[in-house]
Amino acid sequence: MAAGEADALESAIGSARDALLAAQQPDGHWVFELEADATIPAEYILLRHYLGEPVDAEVEAAIGRYLRRSQSAVHHGWPLFHAGAFDISASVKAYFALKMIGDDPAAPHMARARAAILEAGGLYATNVFTRIQLALYGDLPWSAVPELPLALMIAPRWFPIHLSKMSYWARTVIVPLLVLMHLRPRARNANGIHVPELMGPKDAKPPRASQGKLAWLLGFGALDIFLKRFRSFWLAKVEKQALDAAIAFVTERLNGVDGLGAIYPAMANSVMMFDALGYAPDHPQRALARESVERLLVRRSDGEIYCQPCVSPVWDSALAAHAMLEAGDEESEAAAVRALDWLKPRQELDVKGDWADARPDVRPGGWAFQYNNAHYPDLDDTAVVVMALDRAARGNPDDETARRIARGREWIEGLQSKGGGFAAFDADNTFYYLNDIPFADHGALLDPPTVDVAARCVSMLAQLGEPLDSPRMKDALAYLEREQEAEGSWWGRWGVNYIYGTWSALCALNAAGVDPQHRMMRKAVDWLVAIQNEDGGWGEGCESYALDRQRHEKLMSVASQTAWALLGLMAAGEVDHPAVTRGIAWLQQHQGEDGLWGQEHYTGGGFPRVFYLRYHGYPKYFPLWALARYRNLKRSNLRRVAHGM
Repeated sequence: MAAGEADALESAIGSARDALLAAQQPDGHWVFELEADATIPAEYILLRHYLGEPVDAEVEAAIGRYLRRSQSAVHHGWPLFHAGAFDISASVKAYFALKMIGDDPAAPHMARARAAILEAGGLYATNVFTRIQLALYGDLPWSAVPELPLALMIAPRWFPIHLSKMSYWARTVIVPLLVLMHLRPRARNANGIHVPELMGPKDAKPPRASQGKLAWLLGFGALDIFLKRFRSFWLAKVEKQALDAAIAFVTERLNGVDGLGAIYPAMANSVMMFDALGYAPDHPQRALARESVERLLVRRSDGEIYCQPCVSPVWDSALAAHAMLEAGDEESEAAAVRALDWLKPRQELDVKGDWADARPDVRPGGWAFQYNNAHYPDLDDTAVVVMALDRAARGNPDDETARRIARGREWIEGLQSKGGGFAAFDADNTFYYLNDIPFADHGALLDPPTVDVAARCVSMLAQLGEPLDSPRMKDALAYLEREQEAEGSWWGRWGVNYIYGTWSALCALNAAGVDPQHRMMRKAVDWLVAIQNEDGGWGEGCESYALDRQRHEKLMSVASQTAWALLGLMAAGEVDHPAVTRGIAWLQQHQGEDGLWGQEHYTGGGFPRVFYLRYHGYPKYFPLWALARYRNLKRSNLRRVAHGM
């Protein structure tokens, strides 16, 4: 690298590092905004009016500005991600919320939205969760909602439909909903706002996010009819026992001001559940649940307000620490150590969460995504934190750090699924038929093993010295090999999508010592090079989460996905490849004067085809990480990434 090029690269790294340092919280952690679509801020408005809370005109006006700005000028509804296609459920909720806060239905933006909603089928074409909200307001009959009986709370473990067979997010969202669907309360709705103008035909059907076997769909459809017809019979038999079990489930996992499951839908549902049960607003449990929702609001400097789906401090802090360790100067490493000191005590060492249903003999030892979520740590965060702790210690951790690394490793090893893969929260959560029940039109009831999480766990194990030929490593690598797509990419569950999965897998293969000339790595390198944009960057749209899983959906170059592609190529030994040179140049050319990169496009996958995330931290730490790694490898004689990520 010529002296001028090296100086320019160093300047770009320094600017990005300074910007990330400036964003670090006084106690050492990082946390950035986590933005979803219009659904959650709209639901927040509807929640307040459901509860009959006093109107906060300032907050409502600010959320209204956010909702109006995010309305599409193309299809006139609301998408699930930036510049995305029309989504019927998000559009209905956004329209309802705007009407609730006073927007005139005759106003041009409302008229355009209404026409788009009716063209898409109206209220009956919305998803299950939207229809439940509409039923609570009396805008749809409960017969429009698939039956999910409260008796599910006391079903035996062998029963095909059981909470333990569902994912963590499904459990925490569904349990308070079971109570609401059982009690069928009505929103207070003091202003009497309804949306009959959006009704549409009663035979409209919502799209399903997954396509299961016809036999399951027909069978579960018949079961839904049976449960509706005989609802009064089975309710009388189990009502008190099942209701008590639901209340106990929620209160045990209420999680203080961080809320049930530390995710908005579960938190909001718990507030409505307590309200329906007659708990006063100042009741300790209801008050905690309500405060947890309020803590998700983001007040922007431009006067807008929106509600986050959750917060991401552990994830942000661990990834930012890796970027700082890659930057490698004294100030950056000190900042990483402060973040890791903040992370250490957030390891869960005592609570056996829901994951223990499948692995009762495994000791706790994971980290959660949020500030606190003791019942629901996840393997992805845990692996990333453990790798950062090990990397910062440079092979010589103090006693406390060594213990925390060991417990994190032990917990992850204990949650390896059959077939070698790893999932985010549970082991062997692969009851795929459950995605065919009428209630699961979102197709996100399960938490099966995925490549990105499995790759992170392989990276951690390899970084900690797990032999390539150990049974667990052989099984995990075989899983990654089976999951590689024909053209060489890997599907990424929690990031968009094939670029994210391929970066993750290449890091794992490198860490495990797989030869860079292995066909898995060669195919992946060829694929990444082939999809590089002409300007030198990489981009991929959320549309790549299509049901058929046939293609990567090319998008304009964005900073975080360009960084992932570069990190993947460098993990495969391609630091000198022209594609890497061009990608590094793209990052340098698109860096702002503040040292950061702008990025409106969503590159996080909450639930494929249903819910997406814009991690505001991704364009802040991933490009720094890629630039610093490029510099470090160019300086190195080995030209090999020595860490798991």
